[in-house]
Amino acid sequence: MAEFDYKSELAKIPHEPGVYRYFDAGGEVIYVGKAKDLKNRVSSYFVKSNQHDRKTQRLVSQIRKIEFTIVNTEFDALLLENQLIKRFQPRYNILLRDDKTYPFICVTNEHFPRVITTRRIDRKLGTFYGPYATLRPMYTLLDLFSQLFTIRTCNLNLAPENIGAKKYKVCLEYHIGNCKGPCEGLIDEPAYLKDIDQVHSILKGNLAPAQAYFKERMLESANTLAFEQAQYYKEKLDVLQNFQSKSTVVNPKIADADVFTIASDESCAYINFMKVVNGTITQTNTIEIKKKLDETDADLLAMIIVEFRNQYGSEAKEIITNIPLDVDLKAEITVPQIGDKKKLLDMSMKNVLYFRRERAERQAAESTASASKKDRVLIRLKQDLQLKALPRRIECFDNSNIQGTNPVSAMVCFIDGKSSPKDYRHFSIKTVVGPNDFASMHEVVTRRYSRVLDEQTGLPDLIVIDGGKGQLSAACDALKALDLYGKVPIIGIAKRLEEIYFPEDSLPLYIDKKSESLKLIQRIRDEAHRFAITYHRDKRSRNSLISELENIEGIGKKTAAKLLKYFKGVKKIKEAPIEDVATVVGSDKAQKIKQYFETIEQ
Repeated sequence: MAEFDYKSELAKIPHEPGVYRYFDAGGEVIYVGKAKDLKNRVSSYFVKSNQHDRKTQRLVSQIRKIEFTIVNTEFDALLLENQLIKRFQPRYNILLRDDKTYPFICVTNEHFPRVITTRRIDRKLGTFYGPYATLRPMYTLLDLFSQLFTIRTCNLNLAPENIGAKKYKVCLEYHIGNCKGPCEGLIDEPAYLKDIDQVHSILKGNLAPAQAYFKERMLESANTLAFEQAQYYKEKLDVLQNFQSKSTVVNPKIADADVFTIASDESCAYINFMKVVNGTITQTNTIEIKKKLDETDADLLAMIIVEFRNQYGSEAKEIITNIPLDVDLKAEITVPQIGDKKKLLDMSMKNVLYFRRERAERQAAESTASASKKDRVLIRLKQDLQLKALPRRIECFDNSNIQGTNPVSAMVCFIDGKSSPKDYRHFSIKTVVGPNDFASMHEVVTRRYSRVLDEQTGLPDLIVIDGGKGQLSAACDALKALDLYGKVPIIGIAKRLEEIYFPEDSLPLYIDKKSESLKLIQRIRDEAHRFAITYHRDKRSRNSLISELENIEGIGKKTAAKLLKYFKGVKKIKEAPIEDVATVVGSDKAQKIKQYFETIEQ
């Protein structure tokens, strides 16, 4: 492919304000830009191109054709740039959202106008207010209108000839008081339009005409002793005043202004817009813009100001911003340092920073969610227990005994949220007599971590004790004796209410019952309990078998245990040839064993 001859193209471009368009080899528009001086701006892409960032260098490498349009002013260039970006959607431009993506409130142009919401802008339909980037303010206004006025909701053609011909009948809305029945001529159009005039005023952000309207009606009714009617209008006035008290009133002296603030990082910019009408914030919107090239904050903000003022139909003579703008926007640009305007600017900036922080937290949450489930659970467990490190290896201890007989303990191990049976351990209690869970826990924790220290096999990231404060305290004493206390996080979990106990803290932690981290702790605890119970049953069964073999003359506990270890059960000892038994205990004892089983079977 032939190299692009940019020098001959640059020679054609004048020193005038305008808009330029770059095309690739396929004839597609890949970038649209504006400039006070077209020649200087376009030349900057090709002269000293090695000073551009990587994205801009990639753009320049793809340019195969340049077109430009001269305009009268820089402001005209901004408007044309905006329109062309929407039309061509170039890959290297920040893509602006179309007005149609947001809803508007429309007061229709028809007999007995309606107040409706729509995303389709057709100026012939009526007068449009908006757009509303968030739905809540829009529905708050609609709810206000329903409380203040009786505006029809049907879509009937209420032309005078249709009403005169009695084509329609009142519906349920009339009977429940939500409509005054214009379809049957029960209210004339001039009276109806008085309410519509108040709707227009409120939508423009001016509440004063509506307040004066209801106050005048209230006083008229009171003067004619129509006190019920006066109370009706007073309630309407209260609704309006209540709405005004909830609106963000800045300062009536500010009058009309548009407030824009921007904060950015390497990849994104965040911009907040507030529309102030008669000292009240009537519209607000915060957006995130993904940077395509190395755009400056001033360039981004100028583009969004043109876009939003067009979208929201703003003609405010003042624009308040947090950065200076060297561009003609057909309004006075102010960067206030003190006073009410500075407070308004700070409010807008607060919204930008909150929006940016919320986006960052959401992205972090999404990043966590996209990780594997085990890591997500471990991260949540780390947060819930306020651990310093991710608990990848968790060891859990549980005691088991029935009425003090055959006391045992068990330890299970979970690695990365999954059980690791090869690391399970069981313990026969050696130093404790009788059913003493606390002493048993002290013994097994001491034995376990003494061996870990001796063999240097590595400590766990978290120790879980199945039990309440008593068992946890015993385990902590064992760790203190080994100089491990405070070096390994340890918690206790009480069975009854799933309470989590920390050392030296009498108040338990209650984790949300639906939390994945609590479910992991419960699963580990239940596995430790199962393993301990299984070992306890095996030991009781084994002891009963040993007791049975000890009934044989000449067979003691050690010999019985040796036989069971070799044959894995009394039944197999019975069935085994005498020669096999003799290889384990000798011929004399083998003869006695065979005689014993032959005798009890007779």
